[in-house]
Amino acid sequence: MRKLLWTALGLGLAVIYFPLVVVLLNSVNADTTFGWPPSRFTLEWWSRAASNEGALHALWTSVQAGLAATAIALVLGTMAAFALQRYRFFGRNPVSLLIILPIALPGIVTGIALNNAFRTILGIDLGLLTAIIAHATFCIVVVFNNVVARLRRMGGNLEEASMDLGATGFTTFRLVTFPMLRSALLAGGLLAFALSFDEIIVTTFTLGTGMETLPIWIYDNLFRPNQAPIVNVVAAVLIVASTVPVYLAQRLSGDTASGGRL
Repeated sequence: MRKLLWTALGLGLAVIYFPLVVVLLNSVNADTTFGWPPSRFTLEWWSRAASNEGALHALWTSVQAGLAATAIALVLGTMAAFALQRYRFFGRNPVSLLIILPIALPGIVTGIALNNAFRTILGIDLGLLTAIIAHATFCIVVVFNNVVARLRRMGGNLEEASMDLGATGFTTFRLVTFPMLRSALLAGGLLAFALSFDEIIVTTFTLGTGMETLPIWIYDNLFRPNQAPIVNVVAAVLIVASTVPVYLAQRLSGDTASGGRL
């Protein structure tokens, strides 16, 4: 039974990660037709990607959208987590469901709904701001879940002790609550940024005309023969770059669960 489970695990990992290894190898494959196995390796595509204005501009757009959406999510997600975890009121469970729902909805549904809301109801022209707001709607969920989980483990004894000793609400938050929340906030922020950075469906419906994030740039250039090698380089960079925040968030979540400190 154990051998069967290990075999199933190995096959599952191979299905997931072998295509990623192919992308990494093709980023240094000298053959523009990506013949397999590669007969010769080169770093030419990496140098071309580093000077590609379209890719660099799309990267900057993705970074702007990701950072802004993450900042909004950290503020609103944390406030929502405190409201729902520390207070009891009528409709608390439905409100919690409404906060989590955006990440469960199909991206195309969210994208169409936000597109109609911005253009038809609010009369707002699509641009970077509308994409940031759209990304924040599902990034909030990631931060909310991390903060709620930490607040449940924290309890309120230390905060109550601080207040009993004469500390104000702000002082208690600064010296007691925030230090214990810090790792959860950082983990939630990293995951929110990664989620925003990789988003393509919602972005397609909410980003302004003539603007591109990096995932959209990759999709638009994927089937152009002269751009295919550069696309593989950009995809390879994204694989590595996406691994870092997920790994850090996992480590931080593990430290949080075990009660460890940064």
